[in-house]
Formats: sequence, C-alpha cells, structure tokens
Amino acid sequence: MKFDSYGRPAGRPNRRSIRLKGYDYSQAGAYFITIVTQDRACLFGDGVGGEIRLNGLGEIVRQEWLRTGHIRPNVELDAFVVMPNHVHGIIVLHGDGRGTLQRAPTTVERFGKPTSNTIPTIVRLFKSATTKRINERRGTPGAPIWQRNYYEHIIRDDESLNRIRQYIAENPLRWHLDRENPYIAGARGRAPLPKDEPWLA
Repeated sequence: MKFDSYGRPAGRPNRRSIRLKGYDYSQAGAYFITIVTQDRACLFGDGVGGEIRLNGLGEIVRQEWLRTGHIRPNVELDAFVVMPNHVHGIIVLHGDGRGTLQRAPTTVERFGKPTSNTIPTIVRLFKSATTKRINERRGTPGAPIWQRNYYEHIIRDDESLNRIRQYIAENPLRWHLDRENPYIAGARGRAPLPKDEPWLA
C-alpha cells in the first residue's frame, strides 16, 4: 500500500480536517508548522551542497513568514526554514503578557472562534498572501500554490522544542533524504527513509 506525506493511505479522497478536534488553537503555546506546495512542486529554490538557495518566489515566502511576526502583537516567530517545496516554522502565541514563552497545555479545550490570533487563521492568511504575490509575479492568477491542509505539532516542553529547532536547522542538509523531496518519492518503496519526525522519538 502506498502512503502520502502524512502517512495516510494514498489514492483515497480525504477532505476531513487534520486539526486536533476540540483543541483551541488561539491559546498561548508553541506550535511547529509545516506547509507544503501543491503537488510538492519545487517552486522556491534548490538544495545545493547542504544549503537552500532561494529564488525570487522563495524570497516572497520568506518575507511573508517574517511579516507574520511583525503584524500580530501576540505572535512570535522562532526557528524556521523555507525549503524548495515546503516551509517549516515554529510559531509562538503569547497570552496577555509577553516575555515568557508559554507551552501549549496538555488538556484539550474548546474550539476558539475564528480570529487573527489562531494558528489556522495565521496559516490561512500566510498562504493567501504568498499565493497572491507569487501569482502576480508569475502572471498565473488563481493558480494554487499550497496544499489544502498543513501539518501542525503542539510543542509540549523544552526538550521537544530544542529537537524541533535542531531539525529545522538541519533540514537543508537532509534535503536529499526529505520525504517531501519529489526526486526521491519514487524510491520510498525500495529503501526506508530516515524518520522525518525525530522530535517524537
């Protein structure tokens, strides 16, 4: 059986939300986010010698990610990287007071109302802004840039936070083994890839 990039059986329509049911994504905490391009297209640059060389479209993505932290007073950006066809980043939501990074609690709480302070809305607006700018630059109005969903991991403690930071920092070095790399996608059935979620170990 073939699986997609999130470990789900491939070839089956899946319109169900992958968000954690009942979790309030507006509450203070740290979240690891991964956003992947449509069809894993390598739009943002190339991996060369263990480094990612962004092109003009990749620079747009980098600028809009940084802008996310500037325009929202409750949002702090931690480590992030723009890869050829995806973005990894840590978003920290602060409560009433800033200065202390608060971890997401382990309890599942009620859904928050859609506001600019929720992770789903932040990601949606980031996707929208980058899509608009990229399509304007390419002259391709309405063309999809990103996959419909995205992946998030709620960071529970400092150990997990540090593992994810290290993973993000080392991601360019691992591009030739990355499960999102379309050039190795066909080899998955022939050889196992290194685990892409070391923070869960």
